[in-house]
Amino acid sequence: MTGVAPEPLRRRFLAETGYVTAKVGADAAIFDDRDRILLVRRADDGKWGLVSGWVDPNETPEQTVVREIAEEIGARGRVVGFVGLFARPAGTETPHGVVSAVYLCELETHDFTVQPHEVLEVGWHDVERVHDWHHAHGLWARAAREAWWRRRAGL
Repeated sequence: MTGVAPEPLRRRFLAETGYVTAKVGADAAIFDDRDRILLVRRADDGKWGLVSGWVDPNETPEQTVVREIAEEIGARGRVVGFVGLFARPAGTETPHGVVSAVYLCELETHDFTVQPHEVLEVGWHDVERVHDWHHAHGLWARAAREAWWRRRAGL
C-alpha cells in the first residue's frame, strides 16, 4: 500500500518504537447563506457533529474532508479556507490524543444521501441552538463560524 519495499518499511517502523502520536482528524465546516452550519447526527453516539473523519495514510487533511463529505452525506464539496488545528489530550474523551484540522468548505451538490452506518440524519442548524454536540465539535463549529464571518467580510 505504501510503495515502499517490506524490509525498509519494517526498519522505519522499528525506528519509531515507543513514540506514539495522536490520531489526526479532519473536519468540514459548511455554512449556508443564513449562517447555519451543516451537521450530521452521528450513528456512533447520536450526537451532532461536523462532517469528519480520520486522515488516511498518504492523504492530506484537505483530501480527507472532501472524501468524508462524499462518504457521509453523498455530496461533492471543496475546501475554501482553514479554520485551525484543535487538540484533545488522551483520556479527556477518548483513549488516544486527537489533533483535528477544521476547514471551511462549500458544497458543489446539495442532494444528500447519508451513509446509515455513520450518519442518522443531516441538516442545517444554528450553532447556538445545538446542545448535544459530539465531543468538542461545538467549540470547533463556533470557531468555524467566526472564520466564516471573516471570510464573508473579506478579512
